[in-house]
Amino acid sequence: MNLVKTTREVLLKPLQAVSGIIERRHTMPILSNVLLQRAGERLAFVATDIEIEITAAVGLDSASDSKGVTVGARKLLDILRALPDGAEISLASADKRLQVKSGKSRFNLQTLPPEDFPRLAAPVGESVKIELPQKLLKALFALVQYAMAQQDIRYYLNGLLMLIEAGELRVVTTDGHRLALATHAVASKDIGRQEVILPRKTILELSKLLSDSDDPVAIELSASQARFTFGDIVLVSKLVDGKFPDYQRVIPAQQPKHLQLGRVPLQQALQRASILTSDKFRGVRWVLTPGSLRISCSNTEQEEAQEELDVGYSGEALDIGFNVSYLLDVLNNLDAEEIECALGDANSSALFTLPGRDDFKYVVMPMRI
Repeated sequence: MNLVKTTREVLLKPLQAVSGIIERRHTMPILSNVLLQRAGERLAFVATDIEIEITAAVGLDSASDSKGVTVGARKLLDILRALPDGAEISLASADKRLQVKSGKSRFNLQTLPPEDFPRLAAPVGESVKIELPQKLLKALFALVQYAMAQQDIRYYLNGLLMLIEAGELRVVTTDGHRLALATHAVASKDIGRQEVILPRKTILELSKLLSDSDDPVAIELSASQARFTFGDIVLVSKLVDGKFPDYQRVIPAQQPKHLQLGRVPLQQALQRASILTSDKFRGVRWVLTPGSLRISCSNTEQEEAQEELDVGYSGEALDIGFNVSYLLDVLNNLDAEEIECALGDANSSALFTLPGRDDFKYVVMPMRI
């Protein structure tokens, strides 16, 4: 059964798009495979890990009957990458094998029946739909995704809260020690309220696949899954079942000490100071006095680092400690020239915002040093 005959690039791009979610080791061998589905003038590549399903389609010059096959994704990807640019490639299946031909090269790969390939079921019930430019959604994810928990026993923290309400899209992440929140207005016509928790892996995969363009991404959120459609790609994800913490209570409302800092000078000072922190203890001290912010740290070998920044501050003095990684994470993912920092006492959280904007908030808890 001849599946397709085309150039290397036509096959490589969609296969690369779907292969990111495929794990190398599976209890179900078919999950290491990619499903190739031919229907008319369309060839679709489908990959899944049971929780996420990605489909990338490509248009072809000629029509054909519907047919399909599943084959090892990594092996097919490695073969296509190894073939020369512009190479003509034909794929044909017979006797539980997929034959890949290009010039004088021949590869016979083992296949599994396409009907055994697991697909995510269609959602039941109503869903909320919005549309955004791809670069905007990618930027929103970049503002908050670093604060997601990793393998936390509180499984609902291992992901991102996406909330659509009253014409606004909110994305929130927290690992229990810091919280990041970004918002953006969306077209509010006939949009209801929907609140979902997207798995960490879904967010990381979307961040790789979304382009820095104004091309749209259609988002459809239901009670059981989320669907993202952009370009020739459709990503469907199950949701994390759980109750996200009340993030509004975490954001401090009245912090008396305010200062504005240059993002890059603060970032560079923290990077230099962090050289002398240990892997286990990443703490740095902030000593804030009128006109000055002194950043210091020491390690178990009695080594010390100290940086000083001039700041427009005239309030009471403050001595507070932070995990330097938490501060660098937010500074590395912002592109603003200035940031604002609101502080209370040595035991209260710090709030980082952007001057003149209320669409981003970052809260970080202090640490004892």
